[in-house]
Amino acid sequence: MAMTGFETLSASMVPMRLLTFQAPAEDVGRIMEAVVAIVPLTMGAYDSNAYQSAPGLERYRPLEGAAAGAESELRQRPGVVEVCFELPDAQDVTERVIEAVFQAHSYQEPVIRLQTILSSRSKGLDDSKNPNRWWNSTGDWKKAAPT
Repeated sequence: MAMTGFETLSASMVPMRLLTFQAPAEDVGRIMEAVVAIVPLTMGAYDSNAYQSAPGLERYRPLEGAAAGAESELRQRPGVVEVCFELPDAQDVTERVIEAVFQAHSYQEPVIRLQTILSSRSKGLDDSKNPNRWWNSTGDWKKAAPT
């Protein structure tokens, strides 16, 4: 289904694709390096934009044909995260990124989901006096690292 964007005073809502994958936390760096080698994951004046969830518990049972061989017991693997990021609404880029995730992933059957979405992009209005913006607040994460 094709989606069309729209605009508000502050933002443009643009068609994008949301790619989500699950992986052991230790695999994410390698997978994301392969992704950003294809597409910079740009949002405004930022790149390498992605979200990684807290670790959770993955449940599965290998069947006949699995690399581990068929097993009767359910496996539970801790430390699995979900990562999502936005891609341009372009089939060729999406195909290349999905292939990169498959090649960099440690699983025989990686969990990859793809959704068509509308995503916000700032119109770059003057926010210099907005008290809610991070640059106008005193969050601890904003402090410079000791030199």
